[in-house]
Amino acid sequence: MAQVTITQVKSIIDKPENQKLTMKALGLGKISKSVTVELTPQIAGMVNKVQHLVSVKNL
Repeated sequence: MAQVTITQVKSIIDKPENQKLTMKALGLGKISKSVTVELTPQIAGMVNKVQHLVSVKNL
């Protein structure tokens, strides 16, 4: 599978609880924090759920 870098670009303040929990599951929580993960279907689904809060770059 491909590796991707997910970077938080917007705050989770005033967002629904399920989006906050998804960001926490991805290992994010502060603006400009990045994580590098393998792009599995589960990760892709989480990214799709919070796509307005993150940017994704392929490695």
